[in-house]
Amino acid sequence: MKPGILLIAAFFVPALLCPAQDKAPGAPQTAHDTAAPEPSKSAMSDNYVIGTSDVLVVTVFKEPNLSGSLLVRPDGMITMPLLGDIKASGKTPLQLADEITVKLKKYVQDPNVSVVLSQINSKKVYLMGEIGKTGPIDMTPGMTLLQAIATGGGLTQYANSKKIYILRTVDGKQLKIPVQYKQALKGDGSLNLSLNPGDTIVVP
Repeated sequence: MKPGILLIAAFFVPALLCPAQDKAPGAPQTAHDTAAPEPSKSAMSDNYVIGTSDVLVVTVFKEPNLSGSLLVRPDGMITMPLLGDIKASGKTPLQLADEITVKLKKYVQDPNVSVVLSQINSKKVYLMGEIGKTGPIDMTPGMTLLQAIATGGGLTQYANSKKIYILRTVDGKQLKIPVQYKQALKGDGSLNLSLNPGDTIVVP
């Protein structure tokens, strides 16, 4: 190849490659670069008020002896190494984590504490109507409409899936929330509603 052609190639090749390098590794991603994050189950858990019989996973970073799964006793307390009894009921997981962090500063340098709901045993969801098993069921963290119905054994052959609704009490007022069960069953996550403690699912 002639030197002149080599010189021209050396000039144009980097120019062709530049567009591919426009997006630096540290550049902010656009909506097209990444999918929108799914709603986190922890969103509900963070606002949840802990009750008796709930099970919590307390994790102290780099302190396995201080971490573990703890049952909230009937008196509302949990027991941790070094700290003894701590009131858990009536607090959110974030509030409890902050309290444990403050108490641990006497023993651990810069403690990093997280509290996660493992089992919700103090709160119930109620199933009524044409469901395999009616009555109260224990909530699990982030429980959805479909999960609750499945826990109850599913709909009976007489169920009117088009008229399912949720009864929910908000600020002392009872709301009737229509449910699009078949669409939720087909995979529309926006219709697979997250439940609140005390919700009643009614299947005509």
